[in-house]
Amino acid sequence: MISLVFASAVLFASTGCGYHTAGHATTIPTNVKVLAIPAFANQSQTFRIEQSLTQAVVHEFTSRTHYQIVNQPSEMADATLLGTVLTTSASPLTYDSRTGRTESVLVVVSMKVSLTDRNGKILFQNPDYLFREQYQVSQELSSFFEEDSPALGRLSRDFAKTLVSNVLEGF
Repeated sequence: MISLVFASAVLFASTGCGYHTAGHATTIPTNVKVLAIPAFANQSQTFRIEQSLTQAVVHEFTSRTHYQIVNQPSEMADATLLGTVLTTSASPLTYDSRTGRTESVLVVVSMKVSLTDRNGKILFQNPDYLFREQYQVSQELSSFFEEDSPALGRLSRDFAKTLVSNVLEGF
């Protein structure tokens, strides 16, 4: 009897609760070998932001996965990743109390992304990505330079890491 109770306890303890750790699920079928990532569309007023975001996503997929990446949808591509920059905004975040000048700015980018297989089946979709990046504005006129480009670069890399993780992990 004790051995039956012990065996039942071991069996019960070894069964899972239904949760799993992130990174085990994948939304990309195993037959996908070639991934098309054409340049993202840009509906915002920010010049060339789609190029920075597309390049960062291509780099992230290339460095983290085994997929062959092509820049145009074609018969060769097993799946296609499409992205659209919906809006961008830059807003003053903090001010210098003495001069009233802006000290830091918050950049916000809104995007939609979808990954479809060659038959049109949606493998991944997020119509509501929202990314933020803060940067400091130089107060020295002699050393003034625009910080918004490096901030958009950091935002693009953060977006790419998050997107690729979401696609690979099934979130």
